[in-house]
Amino acid sequence: MDIEAWVWWLIGAVGLGIPLVVTAMPEFGMFAVGAVAAAVVAGLGGGVVSQFLVFVIVSVALIAVVRPIANRHRAQRPELATGIEALKGRQAVVLERVDGNGGRIKLAGEIWSARTLDAGQSFDAGQQVDVVEIEGATAIVM
Repeated sequence: MDIEAWVWWLIGAVGLGIPLVVTAMPEFGMFAVGAVAAAVVAGLGGGVVSQFLVFVIVSVALIAVVRPIANRHRAQRPELATGIEALKGRQAVVLERVDGNGGRIKLAGEIWSARTLDAGQSFDAGQQVDVVEIEGATAIVM
C-alpha cells in the first residue's frame, strides 16, 4: 500500500497539532498550518521540493507575522476594568463613621463595609473617601 504525499503532510499536521494542545505553544499550530499548505501543494501535484518550500515559507511567515501581534496583545492591559478592579481608586461617601475597626460607605451606589488604611485615621458621616483596596466585602479607604 503506497500512501500519497498529501496524506503524510496531513499526518504531520495532526502530529504538530498534538503538542499545540498539550503545551499551548502556538508555534506548533503555525507549523501545522504550514503542513496543511504543503498537503494542498502535494494534492495539486507539486513536487517534493515545492511541498517543502511551501511548508517552510508558510510556517515562517505565520511565525513572523502572528507572534509579534500576539505579543503586543498579551502585553496590553485591558482597557476596561471590571469587578473589584473597577472600584479601586473611586470615591465614596461615608455613611457611618469609618475607622480602623470598620464603618459603612456608599460606593458605586451600594453600601459597603469599610475600614481605614491607617488604623489611627477616621472619617465621619458625609465625608468623601478614596477606595484604595478591596478585601473580601470590605473597602479599604483613605
